[in-house]
Amino acid sequence: MYTRRRRAYFLMMGICLVLFVSAWAFVRIWSVPAAIGMCVVALVIPPVAAIVANRRGPEDRWWDGEDGEDGEDGKDDEDPRRRRR
Repeated sequence: MYTRRRRAYFLMMGICLVLFVSAWAFVRIWSVPAAIGMCVVALVIPPVAAIVANRRGPEDRWWDGEDGEDGEDGKDDEDPRRRRR
């Protein structure tokens, strides 16, 4: 799952980079509004890429540990700063 999300992130960021560079390298010669439109589309891509890269898959287990897994007696409701003392 991680490699697929990472690949999608880099693909989207690559598309973003290509849009920015091509908009101001040669598209602006023919049409400035088209270059601006390409940049607007490129501006939307990085937040979407971050969301895609950080999306939790159905089989990913990040923070949902089972009871007793961490060696405690089910006191997961406590403040973690208090546990360290």
